[in-house]
Amino acid sequence: MLEIAVDLLWLRPKKVGGTEFYIRNLLDGFLRLREPFHLFLLVSRDNRETFAHYERDERIELLETEVVSANIAGRILWQFFCQNRFLRKHGIRRCFAPVYCRPITNGGIVYVNTIHDLQAAHYPQYHPFHEIAYSRLCWWLDAHFSRHIVAISEWVREDILARYHISPDKITAIYNPITVERNDAASPERIAELYGVQPGGFYYTVSQMIPHKNLDTLLSVMELIRVRGLDLPDRLLISGVNGEGRAKLEDRIREKGLERQVTLTGFVENDVRNALYQYCRAFLFPSVFEGFGMPPIEAMLFGAVVITTDRTCIPEVTQHKANYVEDPYDAEAWVRMMLAPVDRIAQVDFGAYDRGRLTERYYRLLKEAFGQ
Repeated sequence: MLEIAVDLLWLRPKKVGGTEFYIRNLLDGFLRLREPFHLFLLVSRDNRETFAHYERDERIELLETEVVSANIAGRILWQFFCQNRFLRKHGIRRCFAPVYCRPITNGGIVYVNTIHDLQAAHYPQYHPFHEIAYSRLCWWLDAHFSRHIVAISEWVREDILARYHISPDKITAIYNPITVERNDAASPERIAELYGVQPGGFYYTVSQMIPHKNLDTLLSVMELIRVRGLDLPDRLLISGVNGEGRAKLEDRIREKGLERQVTLTGFVENDVRNALYQYCRAFLFPSVFEGFGMPPIEAMLFGAVVITTDRTCIPEVTQHKANYVEDPYDAEAWVRMMLAPVDRIAQVDFGAYDRGRLTERYYRLLKEAFGQ
């Protein structure tokens, strides 16, 4: 039987982006497994409640630590120097960490880690020194001391192999499970009420305000549509940008005079997000660096034509069925693609992202890696 701890101390609810959706989807997948297992969810004082419902299943048990996940420095120090002792105290010798974070030594515990990307290595200019140092230390520890590594795409796997020169047998690529409720979508009337748009009359994207997400290019695209009077929707809705990033983006929108054209929705509930996927003219994803990239796949699940870039893993995970702009920073190239995109949705194998299938892959991999 698979009996392991799952390290969730890094998770700050609604603050860690796609990694949160990834692990919650995976845990939900475990609930549907018929194979025998027992998971000890290692939780913090401030994220415990968001995982409490998993204890309804007798195969899952929560272990609350003294960690406060919002205190990132305190959490790292506890993981480095106290986590192994905590696990041993509870008779646990195997731990799956669904991110790169881990203690500085194994301390009698066998670890399997997931690495989602090596972003700070590719874009150090966008990260403070302490983040870069911590990330590189943990990646090195994962590569040399963890029993096995899961990469979330073949592109990430090859990136890790090229940088750390470990045995290819030590790292396995498994896609992120993606689940959407296709019937859970707000009505067109609700979307019109919220944002003043009609089906097919707007573009949509989901993004963080990070430079490599390349949102500035989309602002230039909307400016071109307005200035040239092109026969394209002149509305763009952007979800997911909040905090300091939102203020910066709002400044750029004002500078370009795009207040009417570009709407920042902030966080949206699933039914609204799903409707925006479903009713947009196209889903635009200008990112130039991703370890996986869930939003374009979610959009495709709702039948949206996706226009994106040909960088990093994006063509791989979208199965080369989206529309790819070769120069992600060229607004003219985006406009040309938006004038004549190709709909290849019918050719996509959505089973590649199926939660049940991918959870079974994780189960088999973890059993083999932990020797259970």
